[in-house]
Amino acid sequence: MSSNSVGERPGTPGATGPVREVPVDWEALEDAFENNAPEVHSYLHLTTGEVLRVVDGVADPQMHVRIASDGNYLRIDPVSSREQYRWMERFIPMVDDNDLRGKLTQAIDGKGAFRRFKDVLMSYATDRERWFAFRSERLRTFMEAWLSAHAIKAIARPAWAEVPAAPESEVAPDSTDEAPKSQSGRRTRNADTLRQLLHELSESLGPRDLDMIVGFAEFLKARRAARGFAHHHEHMLQERAAAAPPPASGKKLDDDDDNGAP
Repeated sequence: MSSNSVGERPGTPGATGPVREVPVDWEALEDAFENNAPEVHSYLHLTTGEVLRVVDGVADPQMHVRIASDGNYLRIDPVSSREQYRWMERFIPMVDDNDLRGKLTQAIDGKGAFRRFKDVLMSYATDRERWFAFRSERLRTFMEAWLSAHAIKAIARPAWAEVPAAPESEVAPDSTDEAPKSQSGRRTRNADTLRQLLHELSESLGPRDLDMIVGFAEFLKARRAARGFAHHHEHMLQERAAAAPPPASGKKLDDDDDNGAP
């Protein structure tokens, strides 16, 4: 967990060196700055801008060693629990509903304040969205200060090239009412549609079900990140092996030659 004190900016102030341009994945970086669970460790890849999340007990125990030996990764220090608690304290007086304001004040009293705070807001869609925006603004401030402290300039991420539409002669007549298919034949749906569906489902679920879904989603994200790092690490080893000079050629003398035997 980060040791940032109240109001302290993350990172190492006064970092020197040339500014490095990185296509930062802001959404993933925001998740990393918010999650200060002791078993979760996040790293920013200084070339791709991707965020690697390593969860103790899920990832390979040697993952930290491999990351430490790779200079392309920079460890992310999340915002401290104390500072994030202050955000909740500052948000509550901004709530117009007296009843909700009282519930939130009671929710942050004692252990488990963060979970209770979120559970209360689950029934108040408008104020929940206001809280997300409020929190995102403060996370963004910490993120920008951290990037600046490490001489990192965030640049736009490369956009995916649009796949040209298939000629009409190649489209089946009855395919207009069906979802598109991937190369493997499985039907796919637009990511925005899936997010909307997930949002609608979350409205009908209770706190326990939501906690299970969030936990499973964290597991999937960590597993995908671990696989991505493993592929990257293997690729780096292959490149190093290919660039290594070939072994020196020449005939090795045997013991008889060394001793001058005919």
